[in-house]
Amino acid sequence: MILSTIKLEGFRNFKKAKINLSKKSLVIGSNDIGKTNLLWAIRLLLDRSLSDFDIEPQDSDFYAYEETNKFEIALFFKDVVDDCVVSKLKGKISDDDKLCLVYRGFRDKTTKAKSFKLFAGKSFLEVEEIEDRYYRKVLNVKYISSKRDFNNYIKSEKNYLFQIAKEDRTDEQVESDNKLFSEIQNDLKTVDEKIPKLKFISSATNTINNELSKLSLHHQKQQVVFDASTSNVDSFIKNVSIASKSKGENVLIGGDGRLNQIYLALWASRNGITEESLTEVTIFCIEEPEAHLHPHQQRKLADYLNSSLNGQVLLTSHSPQITSEFSPNSIVRLLNKNGKTSAASNGCSKIIDDAFIDFGYRKSIISAEAMFSDVVFLIEGPSEDLFYKTLSKQIDIDLDKLNISVLMVDGIGFSTYIKILNSLEIDWVLRTDNDIFKVPHKDEYSFAGIKRCIKYYKDYFKSDEETEKLLLEHESNLKWSASPIPPKENLKSAELIIKDLENYGFYLSIKDLENDFFNSPLKSEIQAFFLDLKKDKIVEAMQKRKATFMFDFLKNNKQLLSKLKDDVIAKPLWKCKSIIEFIQDETN
Repeated sequence: MILSTIKLEGFRNFKKAKINLSKKSLVIGSNDIGKTNLLWAIRLLLDRSLSDFDIEPQDSDFYAYEETNKFEIALFFKDVVDDCVVSKLKGKISDDDKLCLVYRGFRDKTTKAKSFKLFAGKSFLEVEEIEDRYYRKVLNVKYISSKRDFNNYIKSEKNYLFQIAKEDRTDEQVESDNKLFSEIQNDLKTVDEKIPKLKFISSATNTINNELSKLSLHHQKQQVVFDASTSNVDSFIKNVSIASKSKGENVLIGGDGRLNQIYLALWASRNGITEESLTEVTIFCIEEPEAHLHPHQQRKLADYLNSSLNGQVLLTSHSPQITSEFSPNSIVRLLNKNGKTSAASNGCSKIIDDAFIDFGYRKSIISAEAMFSDVVFLIEGPSEDLFYKTLSKQIDIDLDKLNISVLMVDGIGFSTYIKILNSLEIDWVLRTDNDIFKVPHKDEYSFAGIKRCIKYYKDYFKSDEETEKLLLEHESNLKWSASPIPPKENLKSAELIIKDLENYGFYLSIKDLENDFFNSPLKSEIQAFFLDLKKDKIVEAMQKRKATFMFDFLKNNKQLLSKLKDDVIAKPLWKCKSIIEFIQDETN
């Protein structure tokens, strides 16, 4: 069975949200967006480590941005065929193997007293009130917080592993261990006898007994000794510590990253990683497993948890490395609009999966990073990437602070990226060259860059009356005959359309990046960079080496880009910033 959908209404920062899940789900989103709140909603109904007192509603559980005195959490399960669950929840499961569990919290308007009720049934409309969470023995959650006490957990789980391993021994292994146990006990007694004979220990023993004799007449017949107590084998084994060995030598395990790996490996070992349990169905909820880990180890850990934990797994993460390991339709991106948290495309969705079909199954680390952004600036190639990331710093647009990503599409294949970003409800802006191409097999030329953006407008935006009127009048002028140089009338139509397209986040260069850059307020500085070239050859040289030129020029001249703050070349960055400011205004 699987927890397929969660519906939240009036709960914490969720005014009304529907969130679909898959067998292995990754929940991503910015800080304080509600990832932990989502897991808490599940835990209220399913976590057997929570007492009845723990699940009492708190004032903080009611929707934060409007006055409300009730909230609702509904968990929808499908494929409920596990015998342990079917027998425990008899009469509550539908003929098509579905189950709904509901938690409703209430707050009295006058006294502010809080209470809750639990329900179970075949569907949301057929639930009946139940007394308690009696089903948790067979249907439950196991949860790891992002705040992990590495050392104490490792110490306690080590002893649990020892006990399980003891119970799994054969008779022959038990006999062998008992024999070795006796040998160890004799060896430890010898150690106990020898330790007090060490000169510094015997001297310290005499010193403390002499001082004690000066303080009291009581216990004169007793002697204080330093006792190693190693002869108690059970106690000795209990205090065995986990260490790391390299070439036979102990190495200190001091890094939190390594401790986190050990923690999660022990936790997975304890929580049934090999065979599907016949006595219970468990959903594993793990917050930020990537803590303190190197990027490659983050990816490996995600793969390990997904393959090792035999059951439904929900991870929350801020890691692009972990995100890149999940199939697109297993990603839940939480976002905030107008103070309400919701899931893009309602969570795990075929909409997201379909958007990735042209993109390939495995996402690159750069595109995975973009999935955590509020705005993505799409550009064509590496020279634009170098230029705009440097320009943003010089005109005081802090991309990281504003949560803006610059994403290179390696050409003009913007459409695939737009589909992905739209499916995740991530705002975007793009800049492309104002290409003029010859129409194949015709003596005609066309504003190919403008036509490209018009197609994106028609494919991804609602029809706008003013834009439609403009296109009806001028779109036909985007092609002409005979010469690659457009006539004045065609240029005028192109300029009007380009200006209108900026309303949708489409920015076209006057020609291309190199020409625009050369004809910017930095023209004299670029000419000085190409000191030995004639002026009419400079743009050609820039285009020939694109990214190499851009890197070499910016290496020693990046501070000059501040002069472009008010130039048209910077307009896409300012558009990205204005979208962020609008989102923040809506949220606040």
